[in-house]
Amino acid sequence: MEVVAHARNIRIAPRKVRLVVGVVRGKGVDQALAELRVMPQKAAKEVFKAVHSAVANAENNYGLDRDTLVVSRIWANEARTLKRWRPRAHGRVSPLLSRSSHVTVIVDERRPQ
Repeated sequence: MEVVAHARNIRIAPRKVRLVVGVVRGKGVDQALAELRVMPQKAAKEVFKAVHSAVANAENNYGLDRDTLVVSRIWANEARTLKRWRPRAHGRVSPLLSRSSHVTVIVDERRPQ
């Protein structure tokens, strides 16, 4: 059974979040949370919250055992971009694009081997 959690409108560019997301993909949830806890990236904290939320959903809503859960799928998509303007030389401007991300986490029970 797949359990989903979303973290929306994270004020970090998706390119930076994808670096963190790639580290935990396919790992057990306890190992993934332990790795996210010690990563120095700002995105690691947000991804940690999303994975933790997915685990809580699985335990509370579906009665699944935490020890059998795996981060089966996780991805970061682009959210809205805040467009600002920065003054430049000779009265010109250049755009500042503040990108945001949506993170989706799907945890699943580990398949018996």
